[in-house]
Amino acid sequence: MDDGLTGLARVRADYIASLRQRRLVGGVVLILFAALMATGFVLANAENSGGFWRGLPHIFDFPAEILSEAARKVGELPGLLVHYIPALVETLNIAAIATLIGTLGGGLFSMLATPGLALWPRAIPVFRRIMDLCRAFPEIVVALVLIYVMGGGPVPATIAITIHSVGALGKFFSEVNENADLKPVEGLTSVGAGWLQRIWLGVVPQVAPNYLSYALLRFEINIRASAILGFVGAGGIGYELRNAISWGKGRYDAAAAVFILLILTIMVVDQTSSALRNRLTKGA
Repeated sequence: MDDGLTGLARVRADYIASLRQRRLVGGVVLILFAALMATGFVLANAENSGGFWRGLPHIFDFPAEILSEAARKVGELPGLLVHYIPALVETLNIAAIATLIGTLGGGLFSMLATPGLALWPRAIPVFRRIMDLCRAFPEIVVALVLIYVMGGGPVPATIAITIHSVGALGKFFSEVNENADLKPVEGLTSVGAGWLQRIWLGVVPQVAPNYLSYALLRFEINIRASAILGFVGAGGIGYELRNAISWGKGRYDAAAAVFILLILTIMVVDQTSSALRNRLTKGA
């Protein structure tokens, strides 16, 4: 009985010590974050010759101008929404193609970079570094380089988002692969199945739901990325938003229409993909 109480007390003491350690680490991280934020504000103020703090109270002036002009021209919004639907479709196409190719490429690289599944085990570090490199550079940096080489349009945006998607999804897929049961693979190997047969028949059925879940999540991210890349001339609804804002007062209703379309699209895609992910992963 005494041993049981002693063991319980030891467990309780270990738990309290662990809890204190987590709180200490959390406090240190919070202090560092606050210090970095304060330093960033100071640097921003210095770079703008003191204009940062003076301009901070006016941060909502521009959104207020857009909303007030859109309210005055509310009767024109339906026509503007219809006008910008083709640009929205282009943005969705960019995100969908990039997600599809990124899923296929990320899946292939993840298989080649997972111990126990790799076709060339010695090349595992090479494929992992390739995935690291693909996601190391932000999409906007890659898009700017491609726009300089290829010119503006949706193609540079698609390539840039695809490259990043391959790296990001390859990382997620690798973690899924590591939890796969290798017994089916070993059974297929024993009967002389090739590498593609082992992967397709022994691994893909296990990982497919998680793969699709991550791909849907990536599709949401890619919609936002393709919209942002439009600001640098990569086409889509982001390009139309940049033009609408650059026109200035008198055309802010167009900017409001683009914002409404973009927000509604992201909300619909987010809710739809969340429902599909829950169905895939939980069977709900």
